[in-house]
Amino acid sequence: MAYGYADRILRVDLNTHRTWTEPLPPLEILRKYVGGTGLALYYLAKETPRGAKAGDPEVPLIIMTGPLAGTRAPSSSNYVVVSLHYDIPYAPSAGHSHGFWAAFLKHAGYEGIIISGASEKPVYLVIDDDRVEIRDAQAFWGKGTRETERLIKRELGGEEDKISVACIGQAGEARLHGAMIKNDRNHGAGKGSPGAIMGCKKLKAIAVRGTGEVAIAQKMTFLDTVAQWEANLFVTEEGHSPPLGALWHNGGMTREHKVMSEKGITAVKNLTDYDFGRAFSQGYMDACKEWIVTPKPSYNCEIACSYDVKITSGPFTGFTASMCGGGEPFEGAAGMVGVMDPGQMLALTDLYDDIGMESGHGGSLMGMVFEAYNRGIITKKDTGGLDLTWGNYEAFTELVQQMIERRDFGGKLTGDMKDVARALGAEDLLVHVKGASINMHDWRPMWGALFGQIISGTGACHQIEYPQLAFDESDTNVGKKPEKVFETQKEKLWEDNLGVCMFACQAVRDVVPLATKSLATATGWNDFTEEEALRVGERTINLMRLIAVGRGFKKSDELDVGKRLLEAPTGGPAAGIAMAPHLEAMVDRYYAAAGWDLNTGCPTQATIKRLGMEEVADRLGIARIAGT
Repeated sequence: MAYGYADRILRVDLNTHRTWTEPLPPLEILRKYVGGTGLALYYLAKETPRGAKAGDPEVPLIIMTGPLAGTRAPSSSNYVVVSLHYDIPYAPSAGHSHGFWAAFLKHAGYEGIIISGASEKPVYLVIDDDRVEIRDAQAFWGKGTRETERLIKRELGGEEDKISVACIGQAGEARLHGAMIKNDRNHGAGKGSPGAIMGCKKLKAIAVRGTGEVAIAQKMTFLDTVAQWEANLFVTEEGHSPPLGALWHNGGMTREHKVMSEKGITAVKNLTDYDFGRAFSQGYMDACKEWIVTPKPSYNCEIACSYDVKITSGPFTGFTASMCGGGEPFEGAAGMVGVMDPGQMLALTDLYDDIGMESGHGGSLMGMVFEAYNRGIITKKDTGGLDLTWGNYEAFTELVQQMIERRDFGGKLTGDMKDVARALGAEDLLVHVKGASINMHDWRPMWGALFGQIISGTGACHQIEYPQLAFDESDTNVGKKPEKVFETQKEKLWEDNLGVCMFACQAVRDVVPLATKSLATATGWNDFTEEEALRVGERTINLMRLIAVGRGFKKSDELDVGKRLLEAPTGGPAAGIAMAPHLEAMVDRYYAAAGWDLNTGCPTQATIKRLGMEEVADRLGIARIAGT
């Protein structure tokens, strides 16, 4: 019996419509990578053919939970979707989601799923404890994620709240950049465009029902440990930032979004209008006070950051939007195109979720297009008559439909974002890192967070401990930020391997010792230490980089950042201060801290050896690059 872990991996070959199970990898591998992101990346490095591209049938789509997922650990609801990055040719991808899907998969007896091949016709996967089926999905193809989830649950029968459906919408079917995988209405994995990968495989959905439980090695000690962890979730230590889970507790974004606008990081009008951002934030909070906000917790989640909003006044009266816990979705979907009306904000965010489009990608792309129009770089002649004045809700929704159908002006926006911007003559307006979207806030007033987005190993995403970067130094100077970003990455990526939500970790008192002891008592690894935990995080950082280098990453790619992100904001606390002059030196300092070659950005042979990663480095052909 595997303690903490489910004892098997589910394999799915969509070429032959065959499924089977296999044991977990050996203990040595589990202790090196633990689970979640790290273990999924291990399989990706091992099984991706040289020269393969994202979306190719032979490239695996890997969904992994983690040893604490589905247990009594706080917010033990996380799964990660890993493949090759659909938007960055050399990078791996890792998109996270929550809800109930991960816990139900663990309770069905599977630690993860590795999907290869591609079906000729649309299919969906059903996992019901030991019963696994590949079913025809033609009836659901063309439908949004909301309807798909509802119809599949109805087809499967039984108690609907015991079934979790992860699915794609029309964006994934159309294989659009930015397509995401949605589950349980409020949740979704978006980074790396995993929805497009599912679309390439003609895999519409994965429905899971599980009735088992996760075996724990030292149950009483484990329960005592996770109880202390849970008790710390909302404790703010003197002189420290509050835990993120405390801020976003019970749909806290509807009350606390001002935290973003006060720091000047609300993303609006393609990062051009600080004052608009303050009004945008206040308008959203004011409206939510009047409407009905219902927290929607994930599995074993006391934080309940996600929420539904039922609109009770105005043109959208009666409409209910299902929101995740962060501010990025409505900033990306509405703020970046200048939409101010709160009802329209919610409707656009819900539209993105229904079609399965990650709002960071949509915000970067549409923000660039709308700004180009408002600056006269493109006109109605280019847009086919669409008036893309800031805030034009109707024109925006039409443009989204054109993209899905790949027609008219919207059809010209469906390719690589940098190519689209270049074709429009608006390359300097595109908010991107390495050609992909960011977590949609205006990070320019917070250089540590911005550098964390730039240096992340799977494209811009959450890979740092944000509260720990609130240094006793200005947010807009270099200080010790490169080194501290690396140190907090080790902690964040260790946590990403466990199967718990980041909001149960960031700024939570004693989270590293508590999470370490939780893993040790769940698995029976009594000698597992905090030092080993952080080394797992460091190994995960290096695995991301080794995969990228093996696929052609060059140091110059590190500086492939949109001009808008590196220039000075025109208003707010960071007005007139730009990070651009410092970026190269920050990269070099980060490389030095990480033990990477300053010329190539590749982990050195000494670093590879210290972390015990020689086998995976050899598999990726790194020896010739790493040097000493």
